Amino acid sequence: MVRPILSALFAVLSSGALLATATPAFGSYQAKPAEAASARFVSGDVLWRCGDAGCTAGASAARPAIVCSSLVKRVGRLDSFAVKGAALDTAALEKCNARAK
Repeated sequence: MVRPILSALFAVLSSGALLATATPAFGSYQAKPAEAASARFVSGDVLWRCGDAGCTAGASAARPAIVCSSLVKRVGRLDSFAVKGAALDTAALEKCNARAK
């Protein structure tokens, strides 16, 4: 009785189905600070990872404008900010940068 249950559990775990849903999808947000930033930090409900190529983060429940605003308060002005590959337009980016530290 226990062996079939363990076999089924092993099959699910080895398929990666549970691991794939538990792993955060870094890359929902991409930002390029005007000045280099290198750190890992939480801003709002988002874990950011910044390095030479810019900053990336996973998904957030907040609106993109709020996520952008909380980031610029931490790293300063941004040259670019994108959500799932779609860049903010110039007006939205300037509005976000107005909240920079």
